[in-house]
Amino acid sequence: MGGSVFGHTFRVSTAGESHGPGNVVIVDGCPAGLPLDESDLVPDLERRRPGQSKIVTQRKEPDAPEILSGVFEGKTTGTPIAILVRNKDQKSKDYSAIAEVYRPGHADYSFDAKYGERDYRGGGRSSARETVARVAAGAIAKKLLAHLCDAEVVGYVVQVGDVEATIPEHVTLEQVETLPDGEPNIVRCPDPVAAAKMVELIGAMRKQQDSIGGVAEVVARGVPAGLGEPVFDKLKADLAKALFSLPAVLGVEYGSGFACATMRGSEHNDVFTTEGAKVVTESNRHGGMLGGISTGMPIVLRAAVKPTSSLPQPQRTITKQGEATTVQTFGRHDPCLLPRFVPMAEAMVALVLADHLLRSRAQRL
Repeated sequence: MGGSVFGHTFRVSTAGESHGPGNVVIVDGCPAGLPLDESDLVPDLERRRPGQSKIVTQRKEPDAPEILSGVFEGKTTGTPIAILVRNKDQKSKDYSAIAEVYRPGHADYSFDAKYGERDYRGGGRSSARETVARVAAGAIAKKLLAHLCDAEVVGYVVQVGDVEATIPEHVTLEQVETLPDGEPNIVRCPDPVAAAKMVELIGAMRKQQDSIGGVAEVVARGVPAGLGEPVFDKLKADLAKALFSLPAVLGVEYGSGFACATMRGSEHNDVFTTEGAKVVTESNRHGGMLGGISTGMPIVLRAAVKPTSSLPQPQRTITKQGEATTVQTFGRHDPCLLPRFVPMAEAMVALVLADHLLRSRAQRL
């Protein structure tokens, strides 16, 4: 299977299936000397972990990372970093009844069309379980970005169904993870009023044996100007590919996004000015990238995430033999993907930025 390697200078390779023994990621190109141990990976894996709240899948996975190589005495050695995250709570019998059935919204048919073989247990390689490897690698990328340029990547939920949030100007990780009263922000929306409505809506979807989609936003602050290439490897193109590579993503935009279609150039252009010796813009409709190259302003992206395809209610479909039938999915699934999608999106953005940062450092004196 191709397509399991991502990046150029900071490169990751992943392997594993939803119901296999575990998932593995190899990170190649991380410079030597970066302080790193397994505890650095745990916070983001905990944020992605199933079973963390009442509004996500109740599959119980500890998602404990094991660093197998590339780190010695608490620092990276410059050699490939291998990380294993074992699967502990698979229930493959939940899927035996659908081995010959194409589930609506899933990759069952497309996998059969491509390979003629597929692992039907929870979606196999196309399952979101695979993203545990990416989040582990993304945690390394985040630490590298902070170490090299003091950059940070923060994601959050801005919409679930028809509930839209009012987002503060500068969102912190604490606002994403914790409500003002100190309780966990289980939907990861930094607007407490909207967050409560989102939780209520997701709960209603679960009771109705249905699911709901939404939108997540990711902001990268402290990214230096000059990252990205002007043609095929534009930073915006690589970031879009990174987000589109995640399961369930149906749309990606940055900056003003599709809103630019109704604007005039005179109102969309961001005016350049200075802050001390730094070149900045008065607004950021360009989302931190011009000509496919970072400007030093915050990079702002949004991803539209579809409703979970696995539903316990009957859906019409066909078998591999083309016979009409119905299908119900009795496994444990998220009624809304957005709360656990946030750390996945952060990871992919961080991987792209780390890769382009290292590439940029090799291109000029």
